[in-house]
Amino acid sequence: MLKTDLSALYRDYIACLNEQDWPKLKNFVHDEVSHNGRRIGISGYREMLEQDFQDIPDLHFSILLLMSDPPYIASRLGFDCTPKGNFLGLDVNGKRVSFTENVFYEFRQGKIVQVWSVIDKAAIEAQI
Repeated sequence: MLKTDLSALYRDYIACLNEQDWPKLKNFVHDEVSHNGRRIGISGYREMLEQDFQDIPDLHFSILLLMSDPPYIASRLGFDCTPKGNFLGLDVNGKRVSFTENVFYEFRQGKIVQVWSVIDKAAIEAQI
């Protein structure tokens, strides 16, 4: 897959997340997807995302940086949101916070098969 094609596919994936178009998720995520080394499958991946949107009703994924080196994507995502209650073990309780996530994806057969994610928890701690 070409770099530009993979970047466009990733942007469509992020749009799918922001629209919470869960039936469309299967177009982007492999049945055997793993997250941070743990195989959760597409159903577990969808559940994880749905829970994220329940915990953070105004969640919106913003691409700040995107690098494509097929079959990999590296992305820095930005968030400005108000998590309800506890988030990442922190009592955020509806306070607006801004943070980033550095995430790497491996694609196979045009779908995400591996995700490695690190959220900047220290940025959230500094705001609450």
